[in-house]
Amino acid sequence: MLVKLSPRPAVRRCAGAGALTLALLGAGLPAADRPPQPDLSRFYRQKPTWTGCKGPDMPKDLQCAKVTVPLDYARPRAGTLDIALARYRATGTSQGSVLLNFGGPGGPGVSELASDGRKFMDLTNGYDVVTFDPRGVGRSSPVSCGEGGDDASGTTDDHTDLGHPQALLRQLKRTAEECARYSGPVLAHIGTVDASRDLDVIRQALGDKKLNYLGFSYGTRLGAVYAAQFPHKVGRFALDGVDTLTEPLAEQGVAGAEGQQTALDDFLDWCTTDIACPFGRDRRAAGDQVVRLVNWLDEKPVPTGVGGTFSGQDLVGAIGQALYSKQLWPSLERALASLVQDGDTRGVLDFAAGGTSLPVRSGTATATATATSYAGIRTDGGLVEPQDVPADNLLAALMAINCADDPDRPGAARITENLKNLPARYEQASPVFGRYRLSELLMCYGRPRGTDFIRDRVKAVDTAKMLLVGTRGDPATPYRWTVETAARLGPSAVVLDNKGDGHTGYDSSPCVHRKIDDFLLYGTLPPNGSSCPADGEDWSATANTDDG
Repeated sequence: MLVKLSPRPAVRRCAGAGALTLALLGAGLPAADRPPQPDLSRFYRQKPTWTGCKGPDMPKDLQCAKVTVPLDYARPRAGTLDIALARYRATGTSQGSVLLNFGGPGGPGVSELASDGRKFMDLTNGYDVVTFDPRGVGRSSPVSCGEGGDDASGTTDDHTDLGHPQALLRQLKRTAEECARYSGPVLAHIGTVDASRDLDVIRQALGDKKLNYLGFSYGTRLGAVYAAQFPHKVGRFALDGVDTLTEPLAEQGVAGAEGQQTALDDFLDWCTTDIACPFGRDRRAAGDQVVRLVNWLDEKPVPTGVGGTFSGQDLVGAIGQALYSKQLWPSLERALASLVQDGDTRGVLDFAAGGTSLPVRSGTATATATATSYAGIRTDGGLVEPQDVPADNLLAALMAINCADDPDRPGAARITENLKNLPARYEQASPVFGRYRLSELLMCYGRPRGTDFIRDRVKAVDTAKMLLVGTRGDPATPYRWTVETAARLGPSAVVLDNKGDGHTGYDSSPCVHRKIDDFLLYGTLPPNGSSCPADGEDWSATANTDDG
Protein backbone atom coordinates (compact mmCIF):
# COMPACT_ATOMS: atom_id res chain seq x y z
CA MET A 1 0.00 0.00 0.00
CA LEU A 2 1.39 3.38 -1.00
CA VAL A 3 0.68 6.41 1.17
CA LYS A 4 1.58 10.05 0.70
CA LEU A 5 2.32 11.82 4.00
CA SER A 6 2.21 15.41 2.79
CA PRO A 7 1.09 15.66 -0.83
CA ARG A 8 1.55 19.06 -2.43
CA PRO A 9 -1.90 20.41 -3.35
CA ALA A 10 -2.47 21.13 -7.01
CA VAL A 11 -3.30 24.73 -7.93
CA ARG A 12 -6.89 24.90 -9.07
CA ARG A 13 -6.90 27.17 -12.11
CA CYS A 14 -10.33 26.42 -13.49
CA ALA A 15 -12.92 23.67 -13.64
CA GLY A 16 -11.61 22.55 -17.03
CA ALA A 17 -8.06 22.12 -15.74
CA GLY A 18 -9.33 20.05 -12.80
CA ALA A 19 -11.36 17.85 -15.13
CA LEU A 20 -8.32 17.35 -17.37
CA THR A 21 -6.20 16.30 -14.37
CA LEU A 22 -8.84 13.78 -13.30
CA ALA A 23 -9.10 12.46 -16.85
CA LEU A 24 -5.36 11.97 -17.08
CA LEU A 25 -5.32 10.13 -13.75
CA GLY A 26 -8.27 8.03 -14.84
CA ALA A 27 -6.37 7.08 -17.98
CA GLY A 28 -3.42 5.96 -15.89
CA LEU A 29 -1.21 8.96 -16.68
CA PRO A 30 0.53 10.79 -13.82
CA ALA A 31 -0.46 14.38 -13.03
CA ALA A 32 2.33 16.81 -13.88
CA ASP A 33 2.67 18.03 -10.28
CA ARG A 34 2.49 14.59 -8.64
CA PRO A 35 5.94 13.02 -8.15
CA PRO A 36 6.21 9.27 -8.55
CA GLN A 37 5.80 7.39 -5.28
CA PRO A 38 8.54 5.02 -4.09
CA ASP A 39 7.89 1.33 -4.56
CA LEU A 40 7.26 -0.26 -1.14
CA SER A 41 5.74 -3.48 -2.42
CA ARG A 42 8.58 -5.73 -1.27
CA PHE A 43 8.04 -4.62 2.32
CA TYR A 44 4.32 -5.32 2.10
CA ARG A 45 4.86 -8.83 0.71
CA GLN A 46 6.88 -10.20 3.63
CA LYS A 47 5.66 -12.76 6.16
CA PRO A 48 7.36 -13.06 9.56
CA THR A 49 8.88 -16.36 10.68
CA TRP A 50 7.92 -17.03 14.31
CA THR A 51 10.21 -18.94 16.65
CA GLY A 52 10.71 -19.25 20.38
CA CYS A 53 12.16 -16.09 21.93
CA LYS A 54 15.80 -16.30 22.96
CA GLY A 55 16.85 -15.42 26.48
CA PRO A 56 16.66 -16.87 29.98
CA ASP A 57 13.71 -14.71 31.04
CA MET A 58 11.53 -15.36 27.99
CA PRO A 59 8.32 -17.35 28.57
CA LYS A 60 8.23 -20.61 26.64
CA ASP A 61 4.94 -19.76 24.92
CA LEU A 62 6.12 -16.32 23.74
CA GLN A 63 7.15 -16.27 20.08
CA CYS A 64 9.48 -13.79 18.39
CA ALA A 65 9.99 -12.64 14.80
CA LYS A 66 10.99 -9.59 12.81
CA VAL A 67 9.83 -7.49 9.89
CA THR A 68 12.02 -5.35 7.66
CA VAL A 69 11.13 -1.71 6.96
CA PRO A 70 12.80 1.09 5.00
CA LEU A 71 15.08 3.34 6.97
CA ASP A 72 13.70 6.23 4.91
CA TYR A 73 10.26 5.72 3.36
CA ALA A 74 10.98 8.40 0.76
CA ARG A 75 14.11 6.47 -0.35
CA PRO A 76 13.45 2.78 0.34
CA ARG A 77 16.61 1.69 -1.48
CA ALA A 78 18.80 3.75 0.86
CA GLY A 79 18.80 1.12 3.61
CA THR A 80 16.57 -0.96 5.83
CA LEU A 81 16.21 -1.91 9.46
CA ASP A 82 14.56 -4.82 11.25
CA ILE A 83 11.74 -4.37 13.76
CA ALA A 84 11.60 -6.93 16.59
CA LEU A 85 8.19 -8.55 17.20
CA ALA A 86 6.79 -10.81 19.92
CA ARG A 87 3.41 -12.48 20.31
CA TYR A 88 1.22 -14.74 22.37
CA ARG A 89 -0.96 -16.91 20.15
CA ALA A 90 -4.73 -16.78 20.43
CA THR A 91 -6.13 -19.54 22.62
CA GLY A 92 -9.61 -19.35 21.13
CA THR A 93 -10.86 -18.69 17.62
CA SER A 94 -8.55 -15.99 16.30
CA GLN A 95 -9.96 -12.88 14.65
CA GLY A 96 -6.48 -11.65 13.79
CA SER A 97 -3.98 -9.70 15.86
CA VAL A 98 -4.08 -6.82 18.31
CA LEU A 99 -0.89 -4.75 18.40
CA LEU A 100 0.33 -3.23 21.69
CA ASN A 101 2.54 -0.22 22.33
CA PHE A 102 3.48 0.36 25.97
CA GLY A 103 4.53 4.00 25.68
CA GLY A 104 7.66 5.90 26.55
CA PRO A 105 8.42 7.08 23.99
CA GLY A 106 11.34 4.70 23.93
CA GLY A 107 9.74 1.80 25.77
CA PRO A 108 10.57 -1.63 24.28
CA GLY A 109 7.58 -3.87 23.68
CA VAL A 110 9.20 -7.29 23.52
CA SER A 111 10.71 -7.28 27.01
CA GLU A 112 7.58 -5.67 28.46
CA LEU A 113 5.28 -8.34 27.05
CA ALA A 114 7.68 -11.03 28.24
CA SER A 115 7.75 -9.71 31.80
CA ASP A 116 4.18 -8.50 32.23
CA GLY A 117 2.09 -10.24 29.58
CA ARG A 118 -0.31 -11.82 32.07
CA LYS A 119 -2.55 -8.72 32.12
CA PHE A 120 -3.30 -9.19 28.40
CA MET A 121 -4.20 -12.86 28.49
CA ASP A 122 -7.94 -12.12 28.24
CA LEU A 123 -7.27 -10.69 24.79
CA THR A 124 -5.91 -14.04 23.61
CA ASN A 125 -9.51 -15.28 23.69
CA GLY A 126 -9.85 -13.66 20.29
CA TYR A 127 -6.47 -12.35 19.18
CA ASP A 128 -2.84 -13.05 18.73
CA VAL A 129 -1.44 -10.45 21.15
CA VAL A 130 1.52 -8.83 19.38
CA THR A 131 4.01 -6.16 20.36
CA PHE A 132 7.21 -4.69 18.91
CA ASP A 133 10.31 -2.67 19.66
CA PRO A 134 9.80 0.56 17.68
CA ARG A 135 12.60 1.79 15.43
CA GLY A 136 15.48 3.11 17.53
CA VAL A 137 14.28 1.19 20.58
CA GLY A 138 15.33 -2.06 22.22
CA ARG A 139 16.50 -4.59 19.64
CA SER A 140 15.36 -2.48 16.66
CA SER A 141 18.49 -0.43 15.82
CA PRO A 142 18.66 1.19 19.28
CA VAL A 143 19.84 4.77 19.55
CA SER A 144 22.41 5.78 22.14
CA CYS A 145 24.34 8.80 23.33
CA GLY A 146 27.43 6.75 24.15
CA GLU A 147 29.45 7.70 27.19
CA GLY A 148 27.19 10.73 27.57
CA GLY A 149 24.22 8.39 27.71
CA ASP A 150 24.08 8.60 31.49
CA ASP A 151 22.73 12.09 30.94
CA ALA A 152 21.11 12.21 27.51
CA SER A 153 19.16 15.33 28.34
CA GLY A 154 22.38 17.28 28.71
CA THR A 155 21.45 18.45 32.20
CA THR A 156 23.18 17.54 35.41
CA ASP A 157 21.66 15.33 38.07
CA ASP A 158 20.73 18.25 40.31
CA HIS A 159 19.75 20.59 37.45
CA THR A 160 21.86 23.43 38.92
CA ASP A 161 23.16 24.37 35.45
CA LEU A 162 19.81 26.03 34.76
CA GLY A 163 21.34 29.08 36.42
CA HIS A 164 24.19 29.19 33.87
CA PRO A 165 22.37 29.09 30.52
CA GLN A 166 25.29 29.73 28.16
CA ALA A 167 27.40 26.90 29.59
CA LEU A 168 24.36 24.65 29.67
CA LEU A 169 23.50 25.33 26.02
CA ARG A 170 27.04 24.45 24.98
CA GLN A 171 26.73 21.22 26.94
CA LEU A 172 23.38 20.45 25.30
CA LYS A 173 24.83 20.97 21.83
CA ARG A 174 27.74 18.64 22.59
CA THR A 175 25.29 16.03 23.88
CA ALA A 176 23.18 16.27 20.71
CA GLU A 177 26.31 15.76 18.60
CA GLU A 178 27.29 12.71 20.64
CA CYS A 179 23.80 11.23 20.30
CA ALA A 180 23.98 11.67 16.53
CA ARG A 181 27.44 10.08 16.37
CA TYR A 182 26.54 7.03 18.46
CA SER A 183 23.07 6.49 17.02
CA GLY A 184 23.93 6.64 13.33
CA PRO A 185 21.43 6.82 10.44
CA VAL A 186 18.32 5.75 12.37
CA LEU A 187 18.34 8.95 14.46
CA ALA A 188 17.16 11.03 11.50
CA HIS A 189 14.18 8.70 10.99
CA ILE A 190 13.13 7.84 14.52
CA GLY A 191 10.00 9.98 14.87
CA THR A 192 6.41 8.87 15.22
CA VAL A 193 5.53 9.60 11.58
CA ASP A 194 7.99 6.92 10.42
CA ALA A 195 7.10 4.57 13.29
CA SER A 196 3.45 4.81 12.25
CA ARG A 197 4.33 3.67 8.74
CA ASP A 198 6.14 0.72 10.33
CA LEU A 199 2.84 -0.19 12.01
CA ASP A 200 1.20 -0.53 8.62
CA VAL A 201 3.96 -2.81 7.35
CA ILE A 202 3.51 -4.91 10.52
CA ARG A 203 -0.25 -4.99 9.99
CA GLN A 204 0.15 -6.37 6.49
CA ALA A 205 2.81 -8.86 7.61
CA LEU A 206 0.42 -10.17 10.28
CA GLY A 207 -2.21 -10.74 7.60
CA ASP A 208 -4.73 -8.22 8.97
CA LYS A 209 -6.84 -6.07 6.66
CA LYS A 210 -7.18 -3.51 9.44
CA LEU A 211 -5.03 -2.71 12.46
CA ASN A 212 -6.44 -3.50 15.90
CA TYR A 213 -4.43 -1.57 18.45
CA LEU A 214 -4.00 -0.88 22.17
CA GLY A 215 -1.67 2.02 22.96
CA PHE A 216 -0.66 3.44 26.32
CA SER A 217 0.62 6.97 27.02
CA TYR A 218 2.96 7.82 24.10
CA GLY A 219 1.38 4.85 22.33
CA THR A 220 -1.78 6.96 22.02
CA ARG A 221 0.18 9.54 20.02
CA LEU A 222 1.45 6.78 17.76
CA GLY A 223 -2.09 5.47 17.32
CA ALA A 224 -3.46 8.92 16.49
CA VAL A 225 -0.76 9.49 13.87
CA TYR A 226 -1.58 6.11 12.31
CA ALA A 227 -5.25 7.08 12.19
CA ALA A 228 -4.33 10.23 10.26
CA GLN A 229 -2.02 8.42 7.83
CA PHE A 230 -4.11 5.28 7.30
CA PRO A 231 -7.70 6.19 8.22
CA HIS A 232 -9.26 3.32 6.29
CA LYS A 233 -6.97 0.75 7.92
CA VAL A 234 -8.11 1.59 11.47
CA GLY A 235 -9.79 -1.37 13.13
CA ARG A 236 -10.56 -1.38 16.86
CA PHE A 237 -8.35 1.27 18.51
CA ALA A 238 -8.11 1.76 22.28
CA LEU A 239 -5.92 4.63 23.52
CA ASP A 240 -5.28 4.71 27.29
CA GLY A 241 -3.58 7.70 28.97
CA VAL A 242 -4.03 10.04 26.03
CA ASP A 243 -1.08 12.20 24.98
CA THR A 244 -1.28 15.74 23.64
CA LEU A 245 -0.99 16.35 19.90
CA THR A 246 -0.56 20.11 20.02
CA GLU A 247 1.25 21.38 23.11
CA PRO A 248 4.95 22.29 22.72
CA LEU A 249 7.42 20.63 25.06
CA ALA A 250 7.59 23.65 27.35
CA GLU A 251 3.82 23.51 27.90
CA GLN A 252 4.00 19.76 28.38
CA GLY A 253 6.49 20.41 31.17
CA VAL A 254 4.03 22.66 32.98
CA ALA A 255 1.21 20.17 32.48
CA GLY A 256 3.45 17.36 33.71
CA ALA A 257 4.38 19.31 36.84
CA GLU A 258 0.71 20.00 37.56
CA GLY A 259 -0.22 16.35 37.01
CA GLN A 260 2.56 15.07 39.23
CA GLN A 261 1.66 17.57 41.95
CA THR A 262 -1.96 16.36 41.85
CA ALA A 263 -0.77 12.77 42.17
CA LEU A 264 1.53 13.71 45.08
CA ASP A 265 -1.35 15.51 46.80
CA ASP A 266 -3.49 12.38 46.45
CA PHE A 267 -0.65 10.27 47.86
CA LEU A 268 -0.26 12.60 50.85
CA ASP A 269 -4.02 12.55 51.44
CA TRP A 270 -3.69 8.79 51.76
CA CYS A 271 -0.37 8.75 53.63
CA THR A 272 -1.45 11.13 56.41
CA THR A 273 -4.28 8.79 57.38
CA ASP A 274 -1.69 6.11 58.21
CA ILE A 275 0.22 6.16 61.48
CA ALA A 276 3.37 5.06 59.60
CA CYS A 277 3.44 8.12 57.35
CA PRO A 278 6.87 9.78 57.73
CA PHE A 279 5.29 13.23 57.34
CA GLY A 280 2.86 12.88 60.25
CA ARG A 281 -0.94 13.16 60.29
CA ASP A 282 -1.29 16.88 59.49
CA ARG A 283 -2.02 17.03 55.76
CA ARG A 284 -0.97 20.65 55.19
CA ALA A 285 2.22 20.24 57.16
CA ALA A 286 3.03 17.06 55.19
CA GLY A 287 3.12 18.97 51.90
CA ASP A 288 5.47 21.56 53.40
CA GLN A 289 7.71 18.81 54.76
CA VAL A 290 8.14 17.27 51.29
CA VAL A 291 9.24 20.64 49.87
CA ARG A 292 11.69 21.16 52.74
CA LEU A 293 13.11 17.65 52.30
CA VAL A 294 13.75 18.24 48.60
CA ASN A 295 15.39 21.61 49.24
CA TRP A 296 17.56 20.21 52.05
CA LEU A 297 18.80 17.32 49.91
CA ASP A 298 19.61 19.73 47.08
CA GLU A 299 21.76 21.73 49.48
CA LYS A 300 23.28 18.69 51.20
CA PRO A 301 23.07 15.53 49.03
CA VAL A 302 23.49 12.33 51.02
CA PRO A 303 25.74 9.36 50.12
CA THR A 304 23.92 6.44 48.51
CA GLY A 305 26.03 3.59 49.79
CA VAL A 306 26.62 2.39 46.23
CA GLY A 307 28.75 5.31 45.12
CA GLY A 308 27.76 8.88 44.42
CA THR A 309 25.23 11.06 46.22
CA PHE A 310 21.48 11.49 46.25
CA SER A 311 20.09 15.01 45.79
CA GLY A 312 16.68 16.57 46.16
CA GLN A 313 16.11 16.47 42.40
CA ASP A 314 17.01 12.78 42.47
CA LEU A 315 14.29 12.36 45.08
CA VAL A 316 11.81 14.26 42.93
CA GLY A 317 12.51 11.92 40.01
CA ALA A 318 12.09 8.86 42.22
CA ILE A 319 8.79 10.08 43.67
CA GLY A 320 7.58 10.84 40.15
CA GLN A 321 8.19 7.24 39.12
CA ALA A 322 6.44 5.85 42.20
CA LEU A 323 3.35 7.98 41.58
CA TYR A 324 2.71 6.27 38.24
CA SER A 325 0.75 3.56 40.04
CA LYS A 326 -1.39 3.72 43.17
CA GLN A 327 -0.30 0.16 43.89
CA LEU A 328 3.16 1.55 44.67
CA TRP A 329 1.98 3.97 47.35
CA PRO A 330 2.68 1.65 50.34
CA SER A 331 6.20 0.96 49.00
CA LEU A 332 6.78 4.69 48.47
CA GLU A 333 5.65 5.40 52.02
CA ARG A 334 8.14 2.85 53.41
CA ALA A 335 10.97 4.13 51.20
CA LEU A 336 10.39 7.73 52.28
CA ALA A 337 10.20 6.68 55.93
CA SER A 338 13.59 4.93 55.62
CA LEU A 339 15.06 8.04 54.01
CA VAL A 340 13.62 10.50 56.55
CA GLN A 341 14.14 8.45 59.68
CA ASP A 342 17.37 6.55 58.93
CA GLY A 343 18.97 8.33 55.96
CA ASP A 344 18.61 5.07 54.00
CA THR A 345 18.39 5.80 50.26
CA ARG A 346 17.96 2.22 49.04
CA GLY A 347 14.18 2.32 48.77
CA VAL A 348 13.98 5.59 46.83
CA LEU A 349 16.90 4.49 44.65
CA ASP A 350 14.87 1.44 43.63
CA PHE A 351 12.17 3.76 42.29
CA ALA A 352 14.75 5.97 40.57
CA ALA A 353 16.29 2.97 38.82
CA GLY A 354 12.92 1.81 37.55
CA GLY A 355 12.11 4.76 35.30
CA THR A 356 13.42 7.39 32.93
CA SER A 357 13.21 10.49 35.08
CA LEU A 358 16.75 9.97 36.32
CA PRO A 359 19.73 9.39 34.04
CA VAL A 360 20.61 5.80 33.28
CA ARG A 361 24.34 5.26 33.43
CA SER A 362 25.96 3.15 30.72
CA GLY A 363 29.20 1.26 31.24
CA THR A 364 32.33 2.02 29.24
CA ALA A 365 32.24 -1.33 27.46
CA THR A 366 28.66 -0.80 26.28
CA ALA A 367 29.37 2.75 25.15
CA THR A 368 32.47 1.68 23.25
CA ALA A 369 30.68 -1.18 21.51
CA THR A 370 27.85 1.14 20.56
CA ALA A 371 30.23 3.66 19.05
CA THR A 372 31.82 0.94 16.95
CA SER A 373 28.45 -0.25 15.68
CA TYR A 374 26.75 3.07 15.07
CA ALA A 375 29.40 5.62 14.10
CA GLY A 376 28.14 5.72 10.54
CA ILE A 377 29.25 2.19 9.60
CA ARG A 378 26.33 -0.02 10.57
CA THR A 379 24.01 -0.19 7.58
CA ASP A 380 22.51 -3.67 7.76
CA GLY A 381 19.84 -2.63 10.28
CA GLY A 382 19.67 -6.13 11.75
CA LEU A 383 18.26 -6.92 15.17
CA VAL A 384 20.50 -6.29 18.15
CA GLU A 385 20.88 -9.05 20.72
CA PRO A 386 19.14 -8.18 24.04
CA GLN A 387 22.42 -8.04 25.96
CA ASP A 388 23.85 -5.55 23.44
CA VAL A 389 21.11 -2.92 23.77
CA PRO A 390 22.84 0.24 25.09
CA ALA A 391 22.09 0.92 28.75
CA ASP A 392 20.97 4.47 27.94
CA ASN A 393 18.64 3.48 25.09
CA LEU A 394 15.41 4.19 26.95
CA LEU A 395 16.35 7.76 27.79
CA ALA A 396 18.15 8.41 24.48
CA ALA A 397 15.12 7.21 22.51
CA LEU A 398 12.70 9.24 24.63
CA MET A 399 14.64 12.41 23.85
CA ALA A 400 15.09 11.59 20.18
CA ILE A 401 11.46 10.70 19.49
CA ASN A 402 10.01 13.67 21.38
CA CYS A 403 12.36 16.02 19.54
CA ALA A 404 11.59 14.44 16.16
CA ASP A 405 7.90 15.07 16.85
CA ASP A 406 8.33 18.69 18.00
CA PRO A 407 8.98 21.47 15.44
CA ASP A 408 9.87 24.18 17.95
CA ARG A 409 13.54 25.14 18.12
CA PRO A 410 13.93 28.39 20.06
CA GLY A 411 17.35 29.98 19.78
CA ALA A 412 19.82 30.60 22.58
CA ALA A 413 18.50 34.11 23.27
CA ARG A 414 14.90 32.88 23.61
CA ILE A 415 15.91 30.01 25.88
CA THR A 416 17.97 32.30 28.09
CA GLU A 417 14.99 34.63 28.42
CA ASN A 418 12.67 31.72 29.20
CA LEU A 419 14.98 30.51 31.94
CA LYS A 420 14.61 33.92 33.57
CA ASN A 421 10.83 34.19 33.22
CA LEU A 422 9.42 30.69 33.42
CA PRO A 423 10.75 29.25 36.72
CA ALA A 424 8.04 31.09 38.66
CA ARG A 425 5.36 29.57 36.43
CA TYR A 426 6.77 26.08 36.88
CA GLU A 427 7.08 26.65 40.63
CA GLN A 428 3.42 27.70 40.72
CA ALA A 429 2.46 24.53 38.83
CA SER A 430 4.27 22.45 41.44
CA PRO A 431 6.58 23.49 44.29
CA VAL A 432 8.00 19.94 44.20
CA PHE A 433 8.17 19.02 40.50
CA GLY A 434 8.36 22.45 38.83
CA ARG A 435 12.13 22.86 38.89
CA TYR A 436 12.65 19.29 37.74
CA ARG A 437 10.28 19.61 34.77
CA LEU A 438 11.79 22.95 33.70
CA SER A 439 14.52 21.00 31.93
CA GLU A 440 11.97 20.05 29.24
CA LEU A 441 12.51 23.56 27.87
CA LEU A 442 16.00 22.43 26.90
CA MET A 443 15.40 18.89 25.67
CA CYS A 444 15.78 19.51 21.96
CA TYR A 445 18.36 22.27 21.80
CA GLY A 446 21.05 21.41 19.26
CA ARG A 447 18.90 18.82 17.47
CA PRO A 448 17.33 19.17 14.01
CA ARG A 449 13.87 20.70 13.81
CA GLY A 450 11.07 18.17 14.16
CA THR A 451 8.04 17.52 11.97
CA ASP A 452 4.95 19.73 11.62
CA PHE A 453 2.85 16.74 10.60
CA ILE A 454 1.43 15.89 14.03
CA ARG A 455 0.26 19.40 14.86
CA ASP A 456 -0.95 20.24 11.36
CA ARG A 457 -2.36 16.97 10.02
CA VAL A 458 -3.45 14.75 12.91
CA LYS A 459 -6.99 16.01 13.29
CA ALA A 460 -10.54 15.43 12.04
CA VAL A 461 -9.74 11.82 11.17
CA ASP A 462 -12.31 9.84 9.19
CA THR A 463 -11.99 6.45 10.87
CA ALA A 464 -13.95 3.81 12.71
CA LYS A 465 -14.80 4.67 16.31
CA MET A 466 -11.82 4.79 18.69
CA LEU A 467 -11.94 4.48 22.49
CA LEU A 468 -9.95 7.14 24.40
CA VAL A 469 -9.42 6.64 28.15
CA GLY A 470 -8.33 9.46 30.45
CA THR A 471 -7.59 9.10 34.17
CA ARG A 472 -8.37 12.00 36.50
CA GLY A 473 -5.37 11.41 38.78
CA ASP A 474 -2.88 10.66 36.01
CA PRO A 475 0.52 12.25 36.81
CA ALA A 476 1.86 11.97 33.25
CA THR A 477 -1.01 12.53 30.81
CA PRO A 478 -3.54 14.96 32.33
CA TYR A 479 -7.20 14.17 31.80
CA ARG A 480 -7.70 17.39 29.84
CA TRP A 481 -5.40 16.00 27.14
CA THR A 482 -7.92 13.20 26.58
CA VAL A 483 -10.72 15.73 26.14
CA GLU A 484 -8.63 17.99 23.88
CA THR A 485 -7.34 15.15 21.72
CA ALA A 486 -10.84 13.68 21.36
CA ALA A 487 -12.16 17.05 20.18
CA ARG A 488 -9.25 17.33 17.75
CA LEU A 489 -9.73 13.85 16.30
CA GLY A 490 -13.44 14.47 15.81
CA PRO A 491 -16.57 12.29 15.99
CA SER A 492 -14.57 9.07 15.74
CA ALA A 493 -13.29 9.56 19.32
CA VAL A 494 -15.28 8.09 22.22
CA VAL A 495 -14.13 9.20 25.70
CA LEU A 496 -14.16 7.05 28.84
CA ASP A 497 -13.53 9.06 32.03
CA ASN A 498 -11.61 7.06 34.64
CA LYS A 499 -12.06 8.65 38.08
CA GLY A 500 -9.07 6.81 39.55
CA ASP A 501 -5.39 7.53 40.13
CA GLY A 502 -2.16 6.52 38.42
CA HIS A 503 -0.83 6.59 34.88
CA THR A 504 -3.32 4.88 32.50
CA GLY A 505 -6.26 2.78 33.67
CA TYR A 506 -6.05 -0.66 32.09
CA ASP A 507 -3.81 -2.16 34.79
CA SER A 508 -5.34 -0.37 37.79
CA SER A 509 -9.08 -0.16 37.12
CA PRO A 510 -11.12 -3.35 36.61
CA CYS A 511 -13.77 -1.18 34.98
CA VAL A 512 -11.37 0.30 32.42
CA HIS A 513 -9.83 -3.12 31.81
CA ARG A 514 -13.21 -4.64 31.10
CA LYS A 515 -14.37 -1.78 28.86
CA ILE A 516 -11.23 -1.94 26.74
CA ASP A 517 -11.39 -5.74 26.46
CA ASP A 518 -15.08 -5.64 25.51
CA PHE A 519 -14.35 -3.14 22.77
CA LEU A 520 -11.32 -4.94 21.35
CA LEU A 521 -12.84 -8.42 21.54
CA TYR A 522 -16.49 -7.74 20.74
CA GLY A 523 -16.67 -4.20 19.36
CA THR A 524 -18.78 -3.03 22.33
CA LEU A 525 -18.15 0.65 23.04
CA PRO A 526 -19.25 2.47 26.20
CA PRO A 527 -21.31 5.62 25.64
CA ASN A 528 -19.25 8.70 24.89
CA GLY A 529 -18.65 10.57 28.17
CA SER A 530 -19.35 7.59 30.43
CA SER A 531 -17.05 6.99 33.38
CA CYS A 532 -15.39 4.41 35.56
CA PRO A 533 -15.44 5.16 39.31
CA ALA A 534 -12.43 5.41 41.57
CA ASP A 535 -11.10 2.44 43.56
CA GLY A 536 -13.40 0.91 46.13
CA GLU A 537 -16.62 1.88 44.36
CA ASP A 538 -19.00 -0.09 42.17
CA TRP A 539 -17.02 -0.98 39.03
CA SER A 540 -19.92 -0.67 36.59
CA ALA A 541 -19.59 2.24 34.18
CA THR A 542 -21.78 5.16 35.12
CA ALA A 543 -23.02 8.18 33.26
CA ASN A 544 -20.63 11.10 33.43
CA THR A 545 -22.37 14.21 34.71
CA ASP A 546 -19.19 16.30 35.00
CA ASP A 547 -18.89 19.29 32.71
CA GLY A 548 -15.48 18.33 31.35
